[in-house]
Amino acid sequence: MTTPQDELLPGTRRALLHRIAVAQAEGRAPSLVAAVVRDGRTVWHGARTSVDGHAPDENVQYRIGSITKTFTAVLVLRLRDEGVLDLDDPLEKHLPGTGVGDVSIAELLAHTGGLAAETPGPWWERTPGSLRPELADVLGDRDAPHPTGRRFHYSNPGYTVLGALVEQLRAAPWAEVLRREVLEPLRLHRTSVHALAPAAGGWAVHPWADVMLPEPAEDFGRMAPAGQLWSTSGDLARFAAFLARGDERVLSAETLREMGTPAAPAGPADLADGASYGLGLQIQHRDGRLLVGHSGSVPGFLATLTVGVADDVAAVVLANCTSGPLTSQVAADLVGIVAEAEPRIPEPWRPLREVDSSVMELAGQWYWGTSPVALRVTADGLLSLGPLSGGGRRSRFRPNGDGTWTGLEGYYAGELLQAERRTDGSVDHLDLGSFVFTRQPYEKGAAVPGGVDPAGWRGIG
Repeated sequence: MTTPQDELLPGTRRALLHRIAVAQAEGRAPSLVAAVVRDGRTVWHGARTSVDGHAPDENVQYRIGSITKTFTAVLVLRLRDEGVLDLDDPLEKHLPGTGVGDVSIAELLAHTGGLAAETPGPWWERTPGSLRPELADVLGDRDAPHPTGRRFHYSNPGYTVLGALVEQLRAAPWAEVLRREVLEPLRLHRTSVHALAPAAGGWAVHPWADVMLPEPAEDFGRMAPAGQLWSTSGDLARFAAFLARGDERVLSAETLREMGTPAAPAGPADLADGASYGLGLQIQHRDGRLLVGHSGSVPGFLATLTVGVADDVAAVVLANCTSGPLTSQVAADLVGIVAEAEPRIPEPWRPLREVDSSVMELAGQWYWGTSPVALRVTADGLLSLGPLSGGGRRSRFRPNGDGTWTGLEGYYAGELLQAERRTDGSVDHLDLGSFVFTRQPYEKGAAVPGGVDPAGWRGIG
């Protein structure tokens, strides 16, 4: 008997259920729901609840807090991809009069604009948004606590400003733009600004007694782009698949990779934790695994969506309590359970359909000084350069169509690789951002800067 490849094995499903059962029990959550996505489709859903005989399914709404920021970032990146704005543009160019107009759009997305973490009092998550009807009420009148662009400092008002930017450039309310440009194309019909039944109630659980208190469900008003949304584990699973693969109707996979690339300088504590921030996405290294997504919390609710990039496995965890289960850790564990129990089956190796002889001439072993490296021509039409063994600089290079190649990652990202040829057309050496790679270490006759000693290699004597 075989199991279809798009289904999880019984042992994996039980391990997933056990993990969320422990999280709900030890975290004392009134309810907890979770979903797992593999290869772009939902393969598991689970729930635990304190109510006998009833458990929330994938269509029950929970507040998702700051996962809303990722939705807002998607709207901003759409504007960039359309050429309406540039991420380096100062805010003042498109949204004048805020008082923080020297901050760039990229800095707002990456939380490096120096803005305060929260609004002036009272506590915005537990009071009506009508108390802060204008951006000035959100930003306050005190100076920014940090220099612009110098450090990562999470800012809820910063994403409120980005929501106002979207409204200004689309000439429509943020919620309407979100529905039209993201929710409808991705079929996220159970994601909304206000709760749609069935929806979980938010609770505070007493820290020293097994009793609960209902939390208010305020409309955040102007602060909505920072944390207003309600959603379901089913919808967020579909959104996770989008974040992993892209959808040309909304954002390309290339732009989503850009969102998941570190854009903010990490502080010492974040470095120790393996955490950084991109453009609307949190980035973590846990147990040797790169995870990209976002967490969220508002009074009464906890939420996490995370994507294991290399494994193409994502997890969503939602709970209706102010504190308790560590949803970020639970979601990372769910990804790890599936990735380790059922490792991703790679696509079959396939050769290139055709390859230019001038490209094949570059393949093989080269030397940067005395360090041997290998240059390979890969089936995706790229070049791959890296050390023959051990650690060292590695990068892939895409062709530019003129015989040169551009680095895609690591130290050589954006750097130009080109083959320098002799008068007879043969390759003399490779030039990579002025570094010279030769077929032999310090090859005689090659154009090595500084020259090569004419006496050649020698021993001691």
